[in-house]
Amino acid sequence: MTGIQPTLQTLSRLVGRTPLLALDLKFRGESRRLYAKAENFNFTGSIKDRMALHILRQAHESGILKPGAPIAEATSGNTGISFSALGRALGHPVTIFMPDWMSQERKDLIRSFGAEVRLVSHGEGGFLGSIRLSEAWAAETPDAFLPCQFANDANVEAHATTTGPEIWAQLASVGLKPQAFVAGVGTGGTVMGVARFLKGMDPGIRIHPVEPANSPTLHTGHKVGKHRIQGISDEFIPAIVKLEQLDEILAVDDGDAILMAQKLADRGLGVGISSGANLLAALQAQELLGRDAVVVTVFSDSNKKYLSTDLMKEEPIKAGFLSPQVELLGIGQAIRVCEVCVQAGAVTPGCGC
Repeated sequence: MTGIQPTLQTLSRLVGRTPLLALDLKFRGESRRLYAKAENFNFTGSIKDRMALHILRQAHESGILKPGAPIAEATSGNTGISFSALGRALGHPVTIFMPDWMSQERKDLIRSFGAEVRLVSHGEGGFLGSIRLSEAWAAETPDAFLPCQFANDANVEAHATTTGPEIWAQLASVGLKPQAFVAGVGTGGTVMGVARFLKGMDPGIRIHPVEPANSPTLHTGHKVGKHRIQGISDEFIPAIVKLEQLDEILAVDDGDAILMAQKLADRGLGVGISSGANLLAALQAQELLGRDAVVVTVFSDSNKKYLSTDLMKEEPIKAGFLSPQVELLGIGQAIRVCEVCVQAGAVTPGCGC
């Protein structure tokens, strides 16, 4: 069986339904448990597969994206990798506009999927320049499709219909419900989509956006300073981010995030720098609610895209860092979920997922 729809159906089986990890640790000598979705289990190894697949499916079904038409997107990396792999699998040429300071692994992975990479320098406008150049390219290219991840509500919808329901079902299977969810803001799709679902289930659940303390874009409303947590705080607040619908913004120093990611890898969990930031922010959220609060975050991707970055270097410990006060004990549980159980709102006994 060939064609777009069968291929979309096949790809949909390779995206989402990731394990929810129960992480046991000690923080300042106290026993704690936090939960994290292991998004490296997705098709290309990151949470962005959820959004990319959802946008492509919608665009195909609506007829906006024609068979074989070119796709272009501005991205800091993971989204470009997702659109490159999924787009090529569906038979589309793909062009990615990306700031030239992103990791070499990101650039190489995009090219490995047969996509073209257009690197954009600081002088050309950096990330905002990438968006402008992608729009100019689309205006000159017949039938071109721009996913527009920063302004497309389908980005939010992807997580409202998958990530959020999965978290709810997985915790329900062990007799729990989330009290807080935290996630770094790149496009904002993850935090806004999970907020849409979880707050719909219980308005009292707290949803915290996370940003680098070194570059507090969410706090200031514009780009300030610089940071090393690739994939979040991309120079501006995206249109889909509605801070008034969220709770307190949490900030993590990029050095602290690197140290936390290194600590996770030392326990066998090879994750990216933003995942280290997310775990530290989850601890902050738990501090606000109490040591036994059920707090969930995401490990957005693996460490494989960061082997040429400061993640692989010795990072100095600074005053106020939380990571030196964390002792990771291990994974207490890995809760799986299938589509049937997500629809049911809990993992069904005997399901086997």
